[in-house]
Amino acid sequence: QVQLVESGGGLVQAGGSLRLSCAASGFMFSGYAMGWFRQTPGKEREFVAAASRSGGKSAYADSVKGRFTISRDNAKNRVNLEMNSLNPEDTAVYYCAASARNLDINRSYSYGYWGQGTQVTVSS
Repeated sequence: QVQLVESGGGLVQAGGSLRLSCAASGFMFSGYAMGWFRQTPGKEREFVAAASRSGGKSAYADSVKGRFTISRDNAKNRVNLEMNSLNPEDTAVYYCAASARNLDINRSYSYGYWGQGTQVTVSS
């Protein structure tokens, strides 16, 4: 049974930092690209960051580039998202996702497995 379980969300003041983590199980983690997406009410799910299968390549949305860092540990089946210099526009539910494709990893349609999400709220 495939499971992606996010943790680390919460309430933080603007300018602060949070570290999200996603624990994966039930599939060959190292064979999947891993991504983070976010969604706010009434809006489509938005790409945040992705890491290739080995973690050697990463991609970021322009809105988070330079502030967020994605990393993965294939030995522990975990992918993390370090978020710094947070601002209220980063408030959203953040989802971890796994993609068997190695293409279009900034697109939600590439991902077949999704976690339940973790809420991040940034106060001004």
